[in-house]
Amino acid sequence: MPLVSIILPYFRKINYVKKSINSILSQSFKDFEIILVYDDENLHDLFIIEGDFKNNPKIKIIKNKKNLGAGLARNVGIQHAEGEIVAFIDSDDFWLPDKLERQTKFMQENNYDFTFCNYDKVISSKKTIKVKSSKSVLNYSDLLGSNEIGLSTVQLKKKIILEELFPPLKTKEDYVAWLKLTKKNINAYNFPHNLVIWNKTKNSLSSNFYQKLSDGFAVFMIYEKFNFIKSIYYLLLLAINSIKRKI
Repeated sequence: MPLVSIILPYFRKINYVKKSINSILSQSFKDFEIILVYDDENLHDLFIIEGDFKNNPKIKIIKNKKNLGAGLARNVGIQHAEGEIVAFIDSDDFWLPDKLERQTKFMQENNYDFTFCNYDKVISSKKTIKVKSSKSVLNYSDLLGSNEIGLSTVQLKKKIILEELFPPLKTKEDYVAWLKLTKKNINAYNFPHNLVIWNKTKNSLSSNFYQKLSDGFAVFMIYEKFNFIKSIYYLLLLAINSIKRKI
């Protein structure tokens, strides 16, 4: 049984996914499995992925019958995870070769249940931002005003996932998950090293301003059950802090 289960949802990122998977397979730490959740009814890319990786014993491919979205696809992956630790990566992001080794050691030595690291955010070929957490430990209150946790940087103990972690939002689904965990007094601990490359890809949902605005409001109004005014306040605070990190 592997120590770490890596959840990778896939939907139409064929130009990136091979590099993403290879960045995992090239890790210095080897005690892991990759659970690729194929979340597309069109099977064209599946044949390509299987042609490259089907015979690799570390990779388990699960095909959804219909497109569920990244969040719900991750929930499917978690259900099939055998590892004590669950890690997440999106199919257009990459890990540095020692990411798993160093962050897993950080978790084990300190007995942390929920960790994340810093990352490089690639905006274009000419612009990369180093995203660093302002605090070494984030609690629920910290996260309400600023989501400093990148999805592809997270590693957490499977034992703390007591229900479906991600909601059916198109964006901000990871933000809801981190709020859900920290609301239970499970703090998120920052491993203060840039070990992940996050890519802003063309036509990505995470790059759609209006989708992010709508989903951001839903986070506070629907999932946190705040009133309208309070939801608007935290949405504005979230947006302001997000802009600050890009300056």
